[in-house]
Amino acid sequence: MSNNLEVGMIVEGKVVQLKPFGAFISLADNKRGLVHISQISHDYIKEVSDALSEGDTVKVKIISIEPDSGKISLSIKDANPKPVADKEPRFSRDNRERSDRYERNDKPSFKKEPEKSVNLEDMLKEWTKQSNDRQTDINRRLKR
Repeated sequence: MSNNLEVGMIVEGKVVQLKPFGAFISLADNKRGLVHISQISHDYIKEVSDALSEGDTVKVKIISIEPDSGKISLSIKDANPKPVADKEPRFSRDNRERSDRYERNDKPSFKKEPEKSVNLEDMLKEWTKQSNDRQTDINRRLKR
């Protein structure tokens, strides 16, 4: 390992101590850094011991080094790519189905047209057209 640790470097270290707020990692030249619990995993973890054990070898990214105290902040999350999700997202652009709560009769209803290939420009044009139609209808009612 390099003798000079710098912000942005990705290095390997060994977990030497677990605390409720994070884990201390032993680095080169008898230096230690802290990985805060929020920087351990891409997923939520309730306790540090859910993801790490003392003696584990981990790859970490150096986030910051305080010049006065020499404290080193580390991130396991930033050193490792985010895993690809196995499950389908709850709502995606390709799946435009909405739940029944959007179909309630107590909500104002708008004209629904058959879905077609939709992009932002088309959506804005349609919204503008509907808005203008509503305004025209209101103006007609007021002139009576």
